[in-house]
Amino acid sequence: MNTKDLISIDMIKRLVSFDTTSRNSNLLLIEYIRDCLADLNIDSHLTFDDEGKKANLYATCGPQDRPGILMSGHTDCVPVDGQDWNTDPFTVHEQEGRLYGRGTTDMKSFIAITLATLPRMLERGLKTPIHLAFSYDEEIGCIGVHRLIEQLDSMPTKPKLCFVGEPTSLQVVTGHKGKYSVRCHVHGLECHSALTHQGVNAVEIAAELVTLLRKIGQRLGEQGPFDEAFEPPFTTVHTGLIQGGTALNIVPKSCWFEYEIRNLPDHDVTPLLAEIRDYAEQHLLPEMRKVSDQAGFSWETLPSYPGMIVDENSEVANTAKGLCGNPSSAKVSFGTEGGLFQIAGIPTVVCGPGSINQAHKPNEFISLDQVARGEAFASQLMARVCHA
Repeated sequence: MNTKDLISIDMIKRLVSFDTTSRNSNLLLIEYIRDCLADLNIDSHLTFDDEGKKANLYATCGPQDRPGILMSGHTDCVPVDGQDWNTDPFTVHEQEGRLYGRGTTDMKSFIAITLATLPRMLERGLKTPIHLAFSYDEEIGCIGVHRLIEQLDSMPTKPKLCFVGEPTSLQVVTGHKGKYSVRCHVHGLECHSALTHQGVNAVEIAAELVTLLRKIGQRLGEQGPFDEAFEPPFTTVHTGLIQGGTALNIVPKSCWFEYEIRNLPDHDVTPLLAEIRDYAEQHLLPEMRKVSDQAGFSWETLPSYPGMIVDENSEVANTAKGLCGNPSSAKVSFGTEGGLFQIAGIPTVVCGPGSINQAHKPNEFISLDQVARGEAFASQLMARVCHA
């Protein structure tokens, strides 16, 4: 594969050059895209975070009076800190048929291909509009897209279908798991470690809850519910962070930990959340309160997102399969903004170039073959939405 045969390479390089790690602003990238669209006489609508340092971009290309196809992608990427990169992560490096760089596969190539194809679509004339939705802070919990979706209510028309361009190797994904994340803070009572009976050990109480979470996860793995299309085929529970205590000879008064539930899209996690809190409040709290009236728990819901599921024979799924030239579909365990668009009433599938196996790793890359397939997808889309 020769890069000279691909129209999106320069745009991929440009987008990757913006360090849009989620902790940073994405405004330079968004403003660049806005200016590119302005050169095509396309108006962009921006929605900002509370500090005005990050923005979503929404635009409609073509007719404004009818629903079209929404191309959705996130502009942020995960950190490179502590990863052993062979090249500058924010400068695309081509080698042996691959483009290396942070975001090449997750998911700036999809955005670049879409943008690179737009001029040809406009030249041919769009009979069905293409809507663009480029969001911030997807990687830390699909945060930005909420404001973008709210903005849709003020638009003349709402998109008819949505393609989320996360890397699926151009296979149509009709379902993904949701994620519900929680921080639990255990409030104990400190004292000298020689007098443990006078204190409430927050670390040990937290450990009991973490053990419960592990047992719940094991139970789900054994008893289900199951959907064999997912890997793994059941809802999972995971504790990822824990911190507590100040010194070995002090009974710790404070400990917090964070856990997540990644649920099958049709598995209601409400009973699981209640089980965890009930165990804390009914089983652990009474013993804690015998020592201190101030002992207890506080709970904080962290950025979360719903699962997504759509009939594999629905219009959106069949449309995407036709554009990919692949009649099969799949389900994945990683999450996307797709479930939020579904809730907003826009039928959605996930389909984009690149492999999720390369995402979030050092030396992230997308193969030129996947770029070519992504451009072929965009060409098929152009044939569908443009005049002959």
